[in-house]
Amino acid sequence: MKDMMEYKGYLGSAHYTDEDAVFHGKIEFVKSLVTYEGSSIKILQKSFKEAVDDYLDMCAKEGKEPEESFKGSFNVRTGSELHRRAVLAAKERGINLNQIVIEALEKQL
Repeated sequence: MKDMMEYKGYLGSAHYTDEDAVFHGKIEFVKSLVTYEGSSIKILQKSFKEAVDDYLDMCAKEGKEPEESFKGSFNVRTGSELHRRAVLAAKERGINLNQIVIEALEKQL
């Protein structure tokens, strides 16, 4: 993704606001709101890394686990007919619904 940065497993967005002449972003794919900004891309990158480090330090001080961006599970809302077809296809193949979804995602991605 061209508008994302990665550091220590976290992804951060990168946006520019012309009216303020500032680059800004937030750590994506976590519930906590962690933002950063900078007057140049280099400063934004540095600010992003500092924000991730600060977030991890804060979690350690508070004794809580930092959120993971991607836990490996998510809800899929398919509608009842597609759900039915997927369950029947899985049963016919002797696998579970989870495996059907994994195979479909691997094929598409």
